[in-house]
Amino acid sequence: MTNSRVQAKKEKKARKAPKKKKKHLVLKTFLILFALMLVSAGAYAFYLYKQGEKAANKAYDKDNTRVKSELRDAKVEPLKDNISILFVGIDDSQKREQGSDHSRSDALMLATLNNKDKSVKLLSIPRDSYVYIPYVGHDDKITHAHAFGGTQATIDTVENLLDVPVDYYYRLNFDAFIQIVNALGGVDVNVPYAMHELDENDKRTVDLKPGMQTLNGREALALARTRHQDNDIKRGERQQMILEAIIKKASSISSITKYDDILNAVGNNMKTNMTFGEMKSLAAYLKNGMPQVDSLTLKGYDDMSTGVYYYKLDQNNLAQIKKTLQNHLGLTASEINKTKQNNTDTNTNTNTNTNTNTNNGTTNTNTNGYGSGYQSGSNNNYSGSGSGSSYNSNYNSNNYSNNNQ
Repeated sequence: MTNSRVQAKKEKKARKAPKKKKKHLVLKTFLILFALMLVSAGAYAFYLYKQGEKAANKAYDKDNTRVKSELRDAKVEPLKDNISILFVGIDDSQKREQGSDHSRSDALMLATLNNKDKSVKLLSIPRDSYVYIPYVGHDDKITHAHAFGGTQATIDTVENLLDVPVDYYYRLNFDAFIQIVNALGGVDVNVPYAMHELDENDKRTVDLKPGMQTLNGREALALARTRHQDNDIKRGERQQMILEAIIKKASSISSITKYDDILNAVGNNMKTNMTFGEMKSLAAYLKNGMPQVDSLTLKGYDDMSTGVYYYKLDQNNLAQIKKTLQNHLGLTASEINKTKQNNTDTNTNTNTNTNTNTNNGTTNTNTNGYGSGYQSGSNNNYSGSGSGSSYNSNYNSNNYSNNNQ
């Protein structure tokens, strides 16, 4: 090989070397960036996890002493059992300062979750439904149950009405609703008609036009609350639509970066009896995106025969709804009645009466027969579902009769 050919080969090799080095540099840079992305994503996921744990602990109702529903033989586990969750939207906010335990429930929705097919049944309960309220021992609007005795009185009323266990509850006020929707960047819903409605401070500042659109928190709240142009049933349907829109938005990939704000809203303005560990189990229902949600409605009719508006439930439809929810939970009416009777017998056997006689110096201690360990706030004589208790609260449902018509 001549010197000229050797020299030419060296020069060609030298020309190729920078390209090869450049290629390796690009690959190395990409790998470093990819590794950083993985680390960042992992760090963010860990951050969200810790924020979620913090928010869940803050929202957890430490005053709740209810171990399980009286209609359950044993405490359920969300990861393997069919469960039910009661969503209680209360008519209160930080500015209103009515007191979370004495406010009416502005929205009541019961969701049953089937663990096998990851489906959801969502029932909206009209706020003016005329039902038996165990806490006071007589019929009244279901919205008043919360004002009478807080969340537990509402749970007992719903269980008594539907003959299904309420395993978990989420109680949130106006502030939580607004902040959650805002944190998601709004929700897409179909506004049925033009409206000029009340905001969270009861001022008529919300104006909406009909049609599909993205609503912010205060607009979505106004849409959920109004019923002046339709009725309680339509109101419930709108609330179901908004809740489904929230779930759909929250389960989308685009909302991942907004979880921090959502968690803050949840921790500050919500109470629940579900632990962080139990909440994590619900992620299985969102693993494949939006779960199948079937919306249910309680049929009935308007009644003004007493001069006060009530929504009287259709008993045949109520019976069908009961059966649908029981089947979705994998329960039967006979199983529920048997469990109810067993718990009643247990409570009767363990109950002792309180009698204090200062004349003879004897004091007998009362152990409340309510199996869940419930302790009422305003009514110390309340003994759980079905009790004809004496009602000691200062709340008077008649004060709200005119406002609810």
